[in-house]
Amino acid sequence: MMTFESLAGLAIILVSTAVMVIGALLARRGKRSAPFRPIPALARLRQAMGLGVEEGKRLHITLGKASILDANNASALVGLSTLERVAQMSMISDRPPIATSGDGALALLSQDALRATYQRGNAAEQYDPDLGRLAGTTAFSYTAGAMPVVHDEQVMVNVIVGNFGPEVALLTEASEQNNAFSLAASDSLPAQAVLYATADEALIGEELFAIPAYLNASPIHQSSLRAQDLLRWLLVLAMIVGMLVKLIELFTGATIL
Repeated sequence: MMTFESLAGLAIILVSTAVMVIGALLARRGKRSAPFRPIPALARLRQAMGLGVEEGKRLHITLGKASILDANNASALVGLSTLERVAQMSMISDRPPIATSGDGALALLSQDALRATYQRGNAAEQYDPDLGRLAGTTAFSYTAGAMPVVHDEQVMVNVIVGNFGPEVALLTEASEQNNAFSLAASDSLPAQAVLYATADEALIGEELFAIPAYLNASPIHQSSLRAQDLLRWLLVLAMIVGMLVKLIELFTGATIL
């Protein structure tokens, strides 16, 4: 027999899936929806990417060290979606973007994401497997392996998205030394604290998962963000209803739930 918690979880999954599917279908049919709230950090990212492409500089996307099989792989999946969109937006650049990661499977997926992007853009000749690199298999070896990319590859924009530790400050410091723009987001609280103080622009909390939607990666990303907003409002409504119920029970002595 299913418990109330199980039913509530199932209801959340069904509502989220329905909102995502309906939103994606409407977007594919050209239906316009309300714009997202502005996030200045992502607006600056788009501007920096445009300047980088115009000046023939390179973009560097570092995807973190989360294993794709771990429970915290959501940040890695966001990083891969961001990589696809960044590669698509910078396809006309003389220097294609480079992706670094701290997990072997994630490095292979970054190569596959780049290859698929160039194939869809009829630019398969631009693909180079070396563009998706395994920088290191431990936290510090990964950071040490990614730093030479920032210093030596004429990088103008560093996008730091994924699971990191406090050592990620070394990457933002390298970016600053090379006068490169850095946007950073992580699912790790220690990394968020460090990035907030050291990156040019830092995204906090669930803003990490909004990056693909704000870069117009695909209709499903945008509809997933709207589903997230809907669930947030439903949670707020449930909290308000619960508070009112408790107040009524307190003043009347009746048991409602």
